[in-house]
Amino acid sequence: MKVIVTGGAGFIGSALVRHLVQDRGDEVVVIDKMTYAANRANIAPAEETGRCRLIVHDICDQEAMTRIFAAEAPQQVFHLAAESHVDRSISGPRDFIETNVIGTYSLLEAARAYWTSLTGAAKDAFRFLHVSTDEVYGSLGPEGLFHETTPYDPSSPYSASKAASDHLAKAWVRTYGLPVVVSNCSNNYGPYHFPEKLIPLIILNALEGKELPVYGDGSNVRDWLYVEDHARAQALIAAEGRPGETYNVGGRNERTNLQVVETICDELDRLAPAERPRRELIKFVADRPGHDHRYAIDATKLETELGWRAQETFETGLAKTVRWYLDNPGWWTPLRKSVYSGERLGLLSPQKA
Repeated sequence: MKVIVTGGAGFIGSALVRHLVQDRGDEVVVIDKMTYAANRANIAPAEETGRCRLIVHDICDQEAMTRIFAAEAPQQVFHLAAESHVDRSISGPRDFIETNVIGTYSLLEAARAYWTSLTGAAKDAFRFLHVSTDEVYGSLGPEGLFHETTPYDPSSPYSASKAASDHLAKAWVRTYGLPVVVSNCSNNYGPYHFPEKLIPLIILNALEGKELPVYGDGSNVRDWLYVEDHARAQALIAAEGRPGETYNVGGRNERTNLQVVETICDELDRLAPAERPRRELIKFVADRPGHDHRYAIDATKLETELGWRAQETFETGLAKTVRWYLDNPGWWTPLRKSVYSGERLGLLSPQKA
């Protein structure tokens, strides 16, 4: 199959690319702007097969996207290109609005122009998967789960921009008939994760003996999803999901942030012992503004309709993740030295008088 993956050199996108090329045998065209969080090394295993090509371009350029779609003639489009770090959205929201909202609009219009040109079986088979986040639903209380019908209630500029893009995707189905499917996932983790996010940041800080920052009291809860399980889910949703529908993807692995950090410390102490237990490096810091307290996904629809199941538990997935970072300093060392060294992000700037 010939597919386009936007944002394919990023963390989740590259896991999908590797799955499509190595496990499904697809020919993949990656469209990526190659911002700070993208890395050519992420897709190197796919490129080495000769079935993956990278086009460096901004998805906000609608004319270019229209030309690329027409030239490449994809059977499926996986849209993952997005600004994704909540902390960065707090201090610099404009990039999130431009990429996540305007970029999604540009891609939907490019896809519509291409899809309209198709006929017969090719037109019927075309699918556009819009990949989103559970953060669009806001914050849960101590009980309950996010369902596909949960009302949107975004809290951050990031989640608001993703909510807007979700609404655009659904509107293009209802207004134009474009065969779009939407997926909303819980927190991903795994290999090739840019080290601004919680799990890779804690792993690398702990390896270097630095403080391990935990927001607030560490009681915020997330549902963790191993990235390769998510990649399999995306491929399945694009192949068998119903246009106009939403499918939630979650790992059923709820943990508090403090539990996550402590588990990483214990796993590193087991695999790479240090002079003192790494739990002693934990430091509670001022909470993130607008920090949602709990996310948890109900993936029943995906599991029952399409037969997907997560293959990794949090314990098995985290052990694989920690081991990958221990084994791949050549991937993360340049990032820590020249792109992001682990400093605190997302602090509000003082208001000027």
